[in-house]
Amino acid sequence: MDPCDTRAMRATVTGGTGLIGKKLCGRLENPVILSRDPERARSTLRGVGEITALPWADDRVFPPHALDGVDVVFHLAGEAVAGSRLTLERRHAVKESRVRGTRNVIASLADVPESSRPKVLVAASATGFYGNRGDELLEETAARGDDFLSDVCSAWEEEAGKAEALGVRVVSARIGIVLDPAGGAIKTMAPAFKAGIAGRLGDGRQWMPWIHMADVVSILMFLAESEQCRGAFNVTAPGVVTNAEFTRTYAQVLSRPAFIPVPRFALKLLFGDLADSVLASQRAVATKVTSAGYTFLYPELEGALRALGTSPPAR
Repeated sequence: MDPCDTRAMRATVTGGTGLIGKKLCGRLENPVILSRDPERARSTLRGVGEITALPWADDRVFPPHALDGVDVVFHLAGEAVAGSRLTLERRHAVKESRVRGTRNVIASLADVPESSRPKVLVAASATGFYGNRGDELLEETAARGDDFLSDVCSAWEEEAGKAEALGVRVVSARIGIVLDPAGGAIKTMAPAFKAGIAGRLGDGRQWMPWIHMADVVSILMFLAESEQCRGAFNVTAPGVVTNAEFTRTYAQVLSRPAFIPVPRFALKLLFGDLADSVLASQRAVATKVTSAGYTFLYPELEGALRALGTSPPAR
């Protein structure tokens, strides 16, 4: 099946107003969007096509009819990690939103008669599962790390996996650093790079598991549609690079200098404990999705950076 063909797929989406969710919804036909604020969701997603927005918070099961006639659930919702320091309170909120929310997704699936239950759950996770691993090549069989984000991702995936007992095929998408001008890493970095005052982070030797947004969405669709895909999948581009290489390439694409490094202590002052995650090295490779037959739209960094803001290439 062509991973770009969404005509036969009926989906329910949590986190549909987020960075990835908005792009995914634009590829789905008449999706059901679950949101704390359905009116705001309709406004945010105006222009992406016809949607049905229903109220949902992660501390409850889905409202009635949220899964009527649905083939796949894309579960992307969760408290944002970036944006503020990881205090004990924030750590609890980040982990609890993912575990509790996913638990209620499973409960919602269980409430649907088996004959009409969605067949697939594609649940977001992150390459943070691996923690800080230096130069180690991280395929999906690699062990989890031992830091906070590793713990969050591991608990998140474990909860999602419980849908297997309901006869639902489960995929956990370990998404890397998403490149998209509308948000995420690029939106944060772009001003400094364009002003010529950027540079590597720390010593720059940490690996950055980047991926272009167009590939994120296409892979999520591919995983949902490909019956052989099950379990954890790294959603990262083949051309993984170090932070120093990323910095040089992005500066070259923008025709700007990038020679002002940001030392570790400065990141600590800015982000507190979150600096450890910013500097974590994850050489994650998308072995399983490539073996399953997915062809990347943007396999190399320079092409991905130059394509930001443009339409994805035709397959």
